Amino acid sequence: MKTIVTALLVFLTTLFRSRATLQLEIVALRHQLSIYHRTTQRPRIQPADRLFWSWLSRCWSGWRSSLVFVQPRTVIAWQRKRFRDHWARLSQQGRPGRPPVAKEIRALIRKMSEANPSWGSPRIVGELRKLGIDVAKSTVDKYRVRTEQTTPSPTWRAFLTNHVTDLVSIDFFVVPTVRFRVLFVLVVLAHHRRSVVHFHVTEHPTAQWTGQQIVEAFPWDTAPKYLLRDRDGVYGSEFQKRVNSLGIEEVLTAPRSPWQNAFVERVIGSIRRDCLDHVVVLNERHLKRILTGYFGYYHRWRTHLSLGMDSPDSRAVQPRDLGKVVQFPEVGGLHHHYERLAA
Repeated sequence: MKTIVTALLVFLTTLFRSRATLQLEIVALRHQLSIYHRTTQRPRIQPADRLFWSWLSRCWSGWRSSLVFVQPRTVIAWQRKRFRDHWARLSQQGRPGRPPVAKEIRALIRKMSEANPSWGSPRIVGELRKLGIDVAKSTVDKYRVRTEQTTPSPTWRAFLTNHVTDLVSIDFFVVPTVRFRVLFVLVVLAHHRRSVVHFHVTEHPTAQWTGQQIVEAFPWDTAPKYLLRDRDGVYGSEFQKRVNSLGIEEVLTAPRSPWQNAFVERVIGSIRRDCLDHVVVLNERHLKRILTGYFGYYHRWRTHLSLGMDSPDSRAVQPRDLGKVVQFPEVGGLHHHYERLAA
């Protein structure tokens, strides 16, 4: 800054000097600049120097011919940088981006993800919406505690989508016990609300036993129009007679095509990941008690992406002013549900 003030004072003194004196001084200064230019490779430039030459380049068209210590394009670059810095300062005066997420919401997201390690971001989004907290999936992804990613779900077939309100599907899955016995679990799933209408456990499944489970699942006139199943030998003639007597039309999947029965396969996967992978089954009675507790949680509290973040037994959204969020254990503490309770 001192050099600029000195230059301005010298400029004022030249107004009172003769033309011959000025010409001789210009020759002397240019000679000194040429010596300086030969001996100094890179002079040190201060911000005030840049500001002065940026201003001079706007006021004097012949500034390029007098510039020695830097290239003219350097002065142009200085001016462009000043322009960028000026607008950067103006743009940073406000609050750019999304509004900040409240500290208590961030803490609640971390608490849910830690207490329920098998939950994905959509499950947490659904649970938060039931508590009156509307956040995006990207927000949950940002603040949740990271867990291992799961395999994406299979694609639903057109038949399952078109007949979802009149269709149930059935399937077996096996569960080993602590004494190396194998138990078979039959699941009957209604597609419309993803509700498990019936389940039972046995060590020796037969066609007659399986047919009886269908009768117990749909008493009186509650039978669906279609029943989707695979081609397992357990669905023999006795089973088919029972199903036909209820007026149900069987729909069979292609051989070795479990993706065609994707709804019930996904439910079985959820049962394993949410519950059975975390317990040791003692016997048939113990397995029934575990599954009864899990299905109670599944129907009342577990949110589903396919149901618009609702549970099979629809849950009302609790307003944020109802009270603070309270955590309740489910399935022996493997999962939790959250409610707002007045203080």
